[in-house]
Amino acid sequence: MADAEPRLVIFDCDGVLVDSEPISISVLVRAMSDLGVSITEDQAYERFLGRSLATLIDTLEIEFNIHAGEEFLERIRTDLYARFRTELKPIDGIAATIDGLGIPCCVASSSQMERIRLSLSVTGLLDKLPDIFSATMVKRGKPAPDLFLHAARQMHVEPGSCLVIEDSPAGIAAAKAAGMTVFAFTGGSHANFAGYRAELDRLSPDVVFDAMPDLIHLVRNHKLDGTAI
Repeated sequence: MADAEPRLVIFDCDGVLVDSEPISISVLVRAMSDLGVSITEDQAYERFLGRSLATLIDTLEIEFNIHAGEEFLERIRTDLYARFRTELKPIDGIAATIDGLGIPCCVASSSQMERIRLSLSVTGLLDKLPDIFSATMVKRGKPAPDLFLHAARQMHVEPGSCLVIEDSPAGIAAAKAAGMTVFAFTGGSHANFAGYRAELDRLSPDVVFDAMPDLIHLVRNHKLDGTAI
């Protein structure tokens, strides 16, 4: 039987803890343009939201026959990190929400560890979330379940007792494949791009919410078997 409340809350980082997606997509679209690939921000959100840079490299090679190497990735990282240091903000209410949950929490993100730690550091969240897991630690990134299963193992919690907070279709699919309850957060400033809500609804997350302070109430009133308490 599922626990009434989760024993572990697993947060995605980008778009859930920090409002980074508009910055990331802006940098990505510009970098792809420099390679001669024209893509709109809506298209970039649809294709790459919640996915790793390795996915971008594969897409460039398979679809556009462009072999983008480490120099290209380093340019993206340099531009992105510079903007993070001056522009990145936490999701409204996230610090108080983490404190108020009273449940162990960790981070599981498609990003590299350096980027995750920078994001949490500049937004004042790093001390609250010391347990961090990156897609670089597993063979397959989201939408495969590997990262969430790895996080659960490292935190010594069964998948069925985990709650994942995600904003991306890839992340929601990964959480479901891992056998975990997943709440879709739609409060990031990127959540109005074309087709976003329709894609989330198609994946049937257990709960959809758009204000992070609501998470405490939702956790306390939603059993992990999907029923209300």
